[in-house]
Amino acid sequence: MGAGKTTTCRILEQKLNHSVFLDGDWCWDMHPFQVTEETKRMVEENICFLLNNFIRCSAYENIVFCWVMHQQAILDDILSRLETANCKVHTISLVCGEQALRVRLKKDVDAGIREEDVIKRSVERLPLYDKLDTDKIDVSEIGPEEAAELILSITPRGESQHG
Repeated sequence: MGAGKTTTCRILEQKLNHSVFLDGDWCWDMHPFQVTEETKRMVEENICFLLNNFIRCSAYENIVFCWVMHQQAILDDILSRLETANCKVHTISLVCGEQALRVRLKKDVDAGIREEDVIKRSVERLPLYDKLDTDKIDVSEIGPEEAAELILSITPRGESQHG
């Protein structure tokens, strides 16, 4: 949270040919917000349903997906449900240092976009990203445009891909 995933992915969606973007948070857009085993299962099923439909749709060459996935088990579970036999999947984590994260999230809290408790939760999760089997891009001192360019530099644009 707070690393700039959504903004970076919006930029990627515009830079990639025949692309579609899914933010996993959209599947949590509910009121009241409730995290239960049932809602977690439903959200994950909805994410996989949408991603698989994008994969099967010939109109798309590139699928940009973002979501806070701070545990390898979450990433593995999502990937295991996807029909990726004819896809090239790139798993990338946008990470930043604690101070940069605190500054970014405090700005969102002050703007009323996030609640204060997000800072503590996000800082506690920072060490978990080191354990993920993903390419890491440190965004502590760069913006979303630069992050998108770094992602494009490690994901070949010339090949048709889903990822």
